Amino acid sequence: MFDGIAPDYDRLNHLMSLGVDRSWRRRALREIVRPGETPSVLDIACGTGDFSLAVARRLPPEGRVTGLDLSEGMLAVMREKVEKAGLQERISCLQGDCEKMPFEDGGFDVVTIAFGIRNFEHREAALGEILRVLRPGGRLVILELSVPENKVLRWCYNLYFMHFVPWLGGLVSGDKAAYRYLPASVQKFPGRREWTATMVRCGYTAVRHRAFTFGLCRMYVGEKKTA
Repeated sequence: MFDGIAPDYDRLNHLMSLGVDRSWRRRALREIVRPGETPSVLDIACGTGDFSLAVARRLPPEGRVTGLDLSEGMLAVMREKVEKAGLQERISCLQGDCEKMPFEDGGFDVVTIAFGIRNFEHREAALGEILRVLRPGGRLVILELSVPENKVLRWCYNLYFMHFVPWLGGLVSGDKAAYRYLPASVQKFPGRREWTATMVRCGYTAVRHRAFTFGLCRMYVGEKKTA
């Protein structure tokens, strides 16, 4: 499915969110790249590379980003964007499964997942594997779409995302079924209390959460114990 919608994925993301997704990413970048740090960053479910590119541009020149995604179609678009931006020396990407990653223990300072964790088949297994590749004291930063808790906003959300988004996605990409799946997957993702509890249960410490744009997007941050 993601291979098929890869060519139109970026354009539709910005259209469907009315461009607000850019501000969500900027806020997450402050948590990923802190002043005085040059972290080694792993971007899981990197897709077409929008977030990997944004992270690389925020890092000092010696900083490096590794992108990982299951979809080779998405990665093909990402490689073109990385080359066009002249960032081949700073961004690498590979096809792979986040539940069994080809990286050494403690190899990354920060792991990011932007709008992808709701698609994971075994989320707790993925969280455990991420914890393995994080260095002690490293952090996981997740951005994910969310259903607003306010009843009026939730009604508006359902009208827009469950009806307009599939129509628009089908019109632009030719794959209406894919854009029925995407909002439905948001509906099925755990709420903030359940998800923060899941992260704690999987071994993360200092787990915290922030809601953006009335709860349309949420950021979750968790750390790996230092000892």
